[in-house]
Amino acid sequence: MDTTTPPVNTTHAPSPQIISQDRVKFSGKAGEFFGIWTVNILLSILTLGIYSAWAKVRTYRYFYSNTSIDGHSFDYLATPIQILKGRILAVAVFVIYSLVIQFFPTFGILLAICLLFAMPWIINQGLRFNMRMTRHRNVRFAFAGNYGEAFINFIILPIASIFTLYLLLPYALKRIDQYMHENISYGNKPITVNLQGEKYYMAALITIGVTIAGLVIFGIILGLTGTAMGIGAIDAENIHPSTIIFPVLIAALYVAFLTLVSAVYQSIIRNHILNNSEFEDVASFKSDLKAVQYAMLLFTNAFAIIFTLGMAYPWAKIRKARLLCSATEVTIYHGAIAIIDTAEQQQSSFAEEAANVFDIDISLT
Repeated sequence: MDTTTPPVNTTHAPSPQIISQDRVKFSGKAGEFFGIWTVNILLSILTLGIYSAWAKVRTYRYFYSNTSIDGHSFDYLATPIQILKGRILAVAVFVIYSLVIQFFPTFGILLAICLLFAMPWIINQGLRFNMRMTRHRNVRFAFAGNYGEAFINFIILPIASIFTLYLLLPYALKRIDQYMHENISYGNKPITVNLQGEKYYMAALITIGVTIAGLVIFGIILGLTGTAMGIGAIDAENIHPSTIIFPVLIAALYVAFLTLVSAVYQSIIRNHILNNSEFEDVASFKSDLKAVQYAMLLFTNAFAIIFTLGMAYPWAKIRKARLLCSATEVTIYHGAIAIIDTAEQQQSSFAEEAANVFDIDISLT
């Protein structure tokens, strides 16, 4: 009897051949974008908002063209007329909704319910339009979400989280991110996304911890400020410097606190999404955005915009784009060469603009 153990097959699937591995590059400059931004603002005012469609396209094209992977920049393909048509329709719907609410409250409630059911369609169409208008290396992106999944993720789960005292909220946010990203494709290649619910709960707990610690520190400083201002108020003839310095300090700390909390959550979730997403045999991603660095950027951006009455906005936007790109690494594999662009289809911008009018955030990481 032959008792020889058969050889174990230790052969593994070969790793995909890497073409390039590098950080995303951003070459935009604050001075250049300041000129675009200034013209956009002035012409939008002079044309009573009509030029805003051209302003949006110019802004998107500037940032897309200055963002590159492996030496190839992105293209934004939407035209101002597409944006303008969609914006006019969306504003018309919003005006009708506002008038109905004002003069026919009962019908307004029904219209609000209809809008609630229309929201998943608006979100899907907005994402589909944005993806379809984005191109890299002459290959367009696409979005393949459906109404049923969008309704569950954007409507049912957020509402259900209210009845669980928001214990379900991190899971709902995970499902929303999973849905938005896993339905993206590059040409004919869908993306694979594997997000973990526990990561969202961990991010929520860390954010809550930072919030509690910040509130304690904020409360102590506020108490000291009140005491110092009380002392200054007693000496009415000789105003104590603290009555001026401390309120400014409190405002600065408040802004710093909000940006820190926001940066902690955003950095954890952004890193998790990108580190667990890939176009198989085409590209994989890595993000190492640091919460403290991101918080400092958001904080200084906010203060620069406030103290310059908005004039530092272009500088702030360029800084943020540069940091996010530098924190992102993309590995491109040999399979990218075989990507075939899917048949081009004309998309409407109505849904995207409707989403903007009704303040629905459908941005991606």
